[in-house]
Amino acid sequence: MNAKFILNKILNIANPQKAIFIAKYFKTNQKQYSKNDVILGVSVPTIKNIVNNNINLSMPEVQILLNSKYHEIRLAGLLFLVKKFEKTQNEWGKEKIFNFYLKNTDKINNWDLVDASCHKIIGLYLLNKNNRKVLYKLANNNSLWEQRIAIVSTWAFIKNQQFYDTFNIAEKLLNSQHYLIHKAVGWMLREIGKKNYDILINFLEKNFKQMPRTMLRSAVERLFYKDKLYFMKKNFNLK
Repeated sequence: MNAKFILNKILNIANPQKAIFIAKYFKTNQKQYSKNDVILGVSVPTIKNIVNNNINLSMPEVQILLNSKYHEIRLAGLLFLVKKFEKTQNEWGKEKIFNFYLKNTDKINNWDLVDASCHKIIGLYLLNKNNRKVLYKLANNNSLWEQRIAIVSTWAFIKNQQFYDTFNIAEKLLNSQHYLIHKAVGWMLREIGKKNYDILINFLEKNFKQMPRTMLRSAVERLFYKDKLYFMKKNFNLK
């Protein structure tokens, strides 16, 4: 099994009619954020099934998939990379995959590609590390996707009751102008609330006036109604 086999397997089940619908969902028009992405119309479960039923690819073979212009083939490459990371037992091997991922952030250029992979590689690699400066470097970059990688990677920390970096990166992204960052930050804050309700409330009390409406709406989604109403009304300066 190699990259060419995987590429051809996915190309052979492309669905042009479905691709037209999905392309609108992933904003691939020339004036939208994924204007150069090419959709094949293959479902995520199908891609996952192809990945799970084939042996791990070498890093050069994964690189071939990531270099593809086709969205679903890049997704397959990332899922192979996640699979490889999960099976790698030694620290050197995990570090190699971590660095490989960071070198390919320009290929991880849509929200689903980010969300399916970053917390399972970047987040898990950094979970027991004291030095997490790379996340702040990503968050400070102008790249929409690197900023999203920075915040969504912290999901691995949240699952392990570590909230510090999520809050810090969220504060750095409060002034972002892109709704995909607003949604991602709100999502991670909401995940914190599932683990520790009070600590989320404290963060919101400090920052809700600066938060874009979409970010706040996502963050308070699981709050008790009275708390949700309080923050949403105050954000709009309503009495």
